[in-house]
Amino acid sequence: MSENEKGPFENLPVIFSYSRARAIEDGVLVDLTEWSRQTGFKVPVACTSAVWKGYVVPPERTRDIGQCERGRAHDLLWMMLNAIRRNPDTDRLLFKVIFLMSPRRHRTVTLKAICGPGDDGEPVITVTMPDED
Repeated sequence: MSENEKGPFENLPVIFSYSRARAIEDGVLVDLTEWSRQTGFKVPVACTSAVWKGYVVPPERTRDIGQCERGRAHDLLWMMLNAIRRNPDTDRLLFKVIFLMSPRRHRTVTLKAICGPGDDGEPVITVTMPDED
């Protein structure tokens, strides 16, 4: 695109940008990359704090029956990996995970996976609640 063909917003300064690295540092996103690589992912993976606090962190009453962040994250990552394998040509998909919420109560949760550019344009995956962007 030549100088004369630029759109009306091309020369405006960036007022504010919020990087993925900063979101992880601030706790807005939780980095799952180390665990995701062990599950088979080749790109960085993070989840929102709503997913982390709502489902990955186990309710206190389930810790004494073996629930932990690592195991629950593994369940999330495994179900997401299988959903991606079934739908390889999309950059957004919904998938379901069953979480133990109390010793006798399970909840099936729908989550959203979004594949997009990271801070340097590299592919990254972010797991969100269905109503989060």
